[in-house]
Amino acid sequence: MGRNKNIAVIVRRAGAPALALGVIAFFAAYALIGANGVFAYGDYKRQLAKREKVLRLLEKRRGILQNRVALLDPRHANPDMVDEQVRRQLNLAHPDEVIVPLR
Repeated sequence: MGRNKNIAVIVRRAGAPALALGVIAFFAAYALIGANGVFAYGDYKRQLAKREKVLRLLEKRRGILQNRVALLDPRHANPDMVDEQVRRQLNLAHPDEVIVPLR
């Protein structure tokens, strides 16, 4: 009976540190393999490269749209651009006209 009592005392004393080590091990493993862990870094780099490519395309498109807006500014509108937009929106082309879209 004395031996069982010694084992129970050892288990009781080692329980809290063992639990603490288990919690530390869990967080360490999550820091490595979790969603935001070290091993996810490569995936983040790939996503960043992909999104930077999309950003460059959107910035290029934004520049084109800014140019078109500047050409349609009411204070100094480009007559050709205004004519193009009116014809496109209102379908005011004559039957014998050939419209060549730029894009």
